[in-house]
Amino acid sequence: MSGGPGQQTLWVFAYGSLMWQPGFPFVEARRARLEGYHRSFCIYSLHYRGTQQRPGLVLGLARGGTCEGIAFRVADENAPAVRAYLHARELIYGVYREARLPADLEGEGEPQRIDVLTYIAEAGHPSFAGTVPMDRGAEIIRAARGKAGSNLSYFVATLRKLRELGIRQPDLERLAVRAGVGGPYAGASGPLVLEGRCRAFSIRRGAKCSPVRHDRRHAFAYRRRLPS
Repeated sequence: MSGGPGQQTLWVFAYGSLMWQPGFPFVEARRARLEGYHRSFCIYSLHYRGTQQRPGLVLGLARGGTCEGIAFRVADENAPAVRAYLHARELIYGVYREARLPADLEGEGEPQRIDVLTYIAEAGHPSFAGTVPMDRGAEIIRAARGKAGSNLSYFVATLRKLRELGIRQPDLERLAVRAGVGGPYAGASGPLVLEGRCRAFSIRRGAKCSPVRHDRRHAFAYRRRLPS
């Protein structure tokens, strides 16, 4: 993967929880823009921020538009372990697809074009929510909770990071109002810790994570239990 010092440098593009809790070591973090996709609450979460009985809503990259986020540059010697870590963290039940896409690093002067590793939403997967009406999305986010904590804390952490970066996204700001997130995105909220299947990255242990079981029946069966 090109970009940075050397032609095989790994850059990871973060647009959701990876922005505020990457969980892996990196040597550089830069604002970046990805064309052709936008950040959207378009994925039902059955693991980290919801359950099969009460799915949550988490962010994915949906087709169309642009997305501003963070590109993390990973040291070459850590790249294989970081990719293994991300695979275990992100590819739990197939609703995300790993992709290599061009992105522009922002900074002084002209943007620098690089290739990034990121995770886009699979529109054909049953956990793909598509465009959820705003009131319904706010209701889901307020109520859902999974192995990594509440859906609302995920939303607040993302809003806080976007605010810190100076990234405006009006639809998320409107959703925040509907979800009852007031003030400067609930700035008094305490520290947020990613729990769940894949815990802290460790260089010495090679980013070992518990095996992830891709149970297709598990992924496809939950829709008939979604609350109306």
